Amino acid sequence: MIEDAYTAGASLGLSVWCCDEAGPFQTVPHPGQSWRPEGEPERLPHEYVRNGTAKVLTLFHPATGRVRVEGARRCTNAVLHPWLKRELSDVLASLPERPPPAAQSRAEWERWQQGLKVRVTLPQRLPPLRVLLVLDNLTGHKTPEFVLWLFAHGIMPLYTPLGGSWLNMAESIQRVLKRRALAGQHPSGPEEIGAWFAAVAARWNEGPTPFEWGGKRSERRKRQRERHRVGGSGAQTRRPLPRAGPTSYGHEQRK
Repeated sequence: MIEDAYTAGASLGLSVWCCDEAGPFQTVPHPGQSWRPEGEPERLPHEYVRNGTAKVLTLFHPATGRVRVEGARRCTNAVLHPWLKRELSDVLASLPERPPPAAQSRAEWERWQQGLKVRVTLPQRLPPLRVLLVLDNLTGHKTPEFVLWLFAHGIMPLYTPLGGSWLNMAESIQRVLKRRALAGQHPSGPEEIGAWFAAVAARWNEGPTPFEWGGKRSERRKRQRERHRVGGSGAQTRRPLPRAGPTSYGHEQRK
């Protein structure tokens, strides 16, 4: 479903965004390259003070590559939800209105719940669907007040499954920002870490690179799901072998 959002969301007139919280990042010397005169390498202190940690709230638009970030000492609901509502309201203000008929509007919402074992109950009255928001499967992302706010503003949350954080493309942009902000640096405090991430994100947004879903890694994962290696040779099967019990091959079960 999330992969479908990445590949077909734009063609359906929907804006697809990804949300994640990076960190915690410590106030310690971070490994990495730096520009130094030849023969004078960067020297990092052998002692340092652990002056707290920082989290980086991230909202990413893969189609354009633009990213919104904000540093924070902690990422509780009281911190995340107001920030996310503010940023999403700004996103919605920049999108064109979509006024389809009521029946079509509800069908658009229900399309993104097909195949789910546990479905969020949709309100009786729904606005036109405008945004698909990919989120990690955390309890704080599913509070009734927050989810109802999303529905009221035309935003459908799509939660990654357990162990499926690789489906959230915000993870990729966070790696890029982290490397550019912290590699070879020694931050003195959490506020400095947040400021560095914000500066790197602002520079990135001056010439963002769009992200697309797919590529060789996606094809490898698809092939891995379709085939099952049996070992001992290059053989493989198209369905998993049944797990053998103690009497599967005629051996008597030992008492």
